[in-house]
Order: sequence, then C-alpha cells, then structure tokens
Amino acid sequence: MAEAPTIADIEAARALLAGVARETPLYQTETFSRLSGRTVLLKAENLQRTGSFKIRGAYNTIATLSPEERSAGVVAASAGNHGQAVAWAAREAGIAATIFMPEDAPMAKVEATRSYGGHVELAGAGFEGAVAAALEHVESIGATLVHAFEDARVIAGQGTIGLELAEQAPDAATVLIPIGGGGLAAGISLALRERRPGQRIVGVVCQSGLTIADGISVKSRGELAGSILDRTVDDVVEVSDEEISDALVLCLERKKLLVEGAGAVGLAAVLAGRAGGQDPVAVVLSGGNIDATTLISVMRLGLTRSGRYLALRMLIPDRPGELRNVLDLVARERGNLVSVDHHREGTTRTALQTEVELVVSTRDEAHCEEILATLRTAGYTVERLGPPA
Repeated sequence: MAEAPTIADIEAARALLAGVARETPLYQTETFSRLSGRTVLLKAENLQRTGSFKIRGAYNTIATLSPEERSAGVVAASAGNHGQAVAWAAREAGIAATIFMPEDAPMAKVEATRSYGGHVELAGAGFEGAVAAALEHVESIGATLVHAFEDARVIAGQGTIGLELAEQAPDAATVLIPIGGGGLAAGISLALRERRPGQRIVGVVCQSGLTIADGISVKSRGELAGSILDRTVDDVVEVSDEEISDALVLCLERKKLLVEGAGAVGLAAVLAGRAGGQDPVAVVLSGGNIDATTLISVMRLGLTRSGRYLALRMLIPDRPGELRNVLDLVARERGNLVSVDHHREGTTRTALQTEVELVVSTRDEAHCEEILATLRTAGYTVERLGPPA
C-alpha cells in the first residue's frame, strides 16, 4: 500500500492547482440554518470546473507524470465525475485519455467526458466492473491508471479543499464530507487534522443498492483512503435516497445550487439531524453533475414528499360529466392539475365505475389535506399515492 500524502504534499498540490481549480465559495444559508437549528455553511464544489471536486486530484496526478508516462497516455475508471476530470486534465496536458465507465452510467456524464476529449468505453454493470476493464486495458497498452481514490496524488489534490475550508470556515465545529471510495474525505480530513485539529469530521454514505447517489455508490473504500479515514474521521452516518431527494430539492429551490445525489448527502444528514451537535457545520457539496432525467424524477419525488405535489387515485361513476365534477372540486380548492389518467379496463369492481389518477400541484401539506377532505366530503373514495403516508 502506498504511503498517505503529507500536509506538504497537499500544499504542493494547491500551488500546482493555482489558476486551474477554482477556490470554490462557502455560503452561509439562512434556510438550512433555520431548518436544522444551527449555522450551516455550504462548500460549493458543485461550482468547480467539470462540475465536481474531481478536477483537483486528477490534475494534480496528471501534472506530475513523467515524460514517459505522459507519452503512454492515461486510463481511468469512473461513474462519471472522475472520468470528466481526467479527460479535461489530459486534454490540458496534451495527452490521450481512455475512460472506462459503467454500462448504465448517466448519459450526461458520458457525453460530458467525451466533450472534454476523453475516449469513453462502457464496460461492466457498476464502478467495480469499469475498474476491472480499465486495469485490463492498462496491462495491455502500458498506460498510467489515474485511480479515482486509491492514489496518494489524487488524495493530495482533494485535500486542497481542506486547506480552503480551514481558512473559510474556522468557526465550523463539524465538517460533513461524502464518502464513496474515500479519496475526498481522506484528503480533506488530512488537511483539517493539521490546520483545524479540533474540528469534528463526519463522513456521510448512502444506503446500499440502487441509489441516486451514484457518485459514491461503491462496494468498498480504497485501502489507502480507508486507512486514512480510520484515523481521521470521527463518525460515519448514513442517509436514504428519500432524504437525499429532499435535500437536493431544497438546495435548488432555496439556495439556487444544483447538486447531484452524491453531492447532497451531507446536507441530507444535517436536515435529518444526524450530523451531531448544535454548533456551526460546514457541508461539502461535492458535485453538481446530475442527469436531466434523474433530476426530473428526483424533483417529482421531493415535491411529493414536501406536499407540493399531491398524487391520488379514486374510483368515480362512469357517466358523462363525472370527471369534470372532480376537476371542478380540485380547482375550487385552488389545486393546479398537472396530469390526469383515466382507466376503464382492469381496475374497477363494476362496469359502472372508472378509475382516475390525478397529480395536482399544491402549496404545502395542509393544502393537500384540504383537497383530499373536499373530495371525500363529496362522496368519493380517495387513495393518496406516494409520500407522505
């Protein structure tokens, strides 16, 4: 196993990244501070070049390659963000980059990687499959693998965020960092342990299985990154996809910051009350590269969970004008119809009924309850679909 980078390595990476990686802003947010009962600061790495923190580690690694390594080109395996960063950094260095991505990688990330000049190969059902294909390719052509997190140079590059946080958020008692393979959290925590040794460092992971936080959905941490986290991180907490969706929607609506699922996990932990303590907390928003179709689904789920969308199913008499009566009741309560589905076959108990599914745009949860009460008072049996229960 390689040795962990030192604070000197992280400082050297910062000097190398000057004028390349942006020193991303730290925002204090009134909305999230009020909701969580503590001061919340957002480190906006979603505004970084290529849309995530990954440019730091990728550029630091590629810029320090030997002439022989540069001539052979670089290879990377990525769920999306690392691949974009490696492609961009390789293009800036004038060398070839081949990026292996999972077969189900979001197309927005695939196309972005190609736009930065990377040659994309889709291989494997997940990140681990892409890694296996990348390693095989490296063996066959002799190129240099730029690993997403299991590389001291990559970790040192990510650690420059920790140097910035130490300067921007000296009063933050806790720092929340997403953990997938562990390179980001390892780098930041190494820097903070040197610059702000009293700060509490909390890693945030997503639930296992299919998740919108694809950027941190890996089966295990890297050996090097894991060994660093074992001695630098105070706690690790888990958040659900529903909690990530809520945080993502709120961040976009209230702070006008678009973050991807993996980038929102720290904020989700704060809103769910899992960050610990009541003192100021700094949250790393690690990336903003979310696929448009995923964003639409997340927004619908988040709006439904917050009472901004009401989805319902009901049986109505199959006679002229009955659907109009239902819609008139919804309109009377100032509900705005988003969609209506009308089913006659296979969903009713008698030939004299038809099933209707409605999605209505609403103000809040109280407004949802008002609409449901009005429909039930009118004699309709109504089933609410989706959250809240």
